[in-house]
Amino acid sequence: MNYKEFFNEAEERDVTLTLDNPKTSISHRLSNEALFHLPLIAMTILLLSKSRSKPKSDEIGQLIGECFERAFKGFKGSSQYLGWSANLRMRTVKALTFLETANLIEVDIQDSRIKVTDMGKKVISKAIDDDTDLGYNLRVIEQKYRDIRAEKQIAIGIV
Repeated sequence: MNYKEFFNEAEERDVTLTLDNPKTSISHRLSNEALFHLPLIAMTILLLSKSRSKPKSDEIGQLIGECFERAFKGFKGSSQYLGWSANLRMRTVKALTFLETANLIEVDIQDSRIKVTDMGKKVISKAIDDDTDLGYNLRVIEQKYRDIRAEKQIAIGIV
């Protein structure tokens, strides 16, 4: 069936589509609870810790919140600041503890930077390289993290 045949048949059968008026429809936004799943948080920690600019353990909750706000459309323009969420920070600590126990990351005692282990690199590389929704979203989060780091460097005048 070609384009014209499709529309002719739809007209003959009196097919109609009722669409919401975008000006009157309610905007659906994600709540803070929507992204607080430990596996996603753990994968994000692995992702951030494999970059050249290693995050500090005391800033990881804020960074994950900022990355999620930028990466996921439901948070754009939201009045909620995910990076300040106590719930996200508590779950981030749980994910960090799990990753450390599983020997996927190490926290440097001297500068508190989170560093990915060889096994952690294999896990996150496999997830990123897969052609799945998770891989795509992790690549988006990775880019947003680079953007955040670049913005901070520009703000303090390094670049």
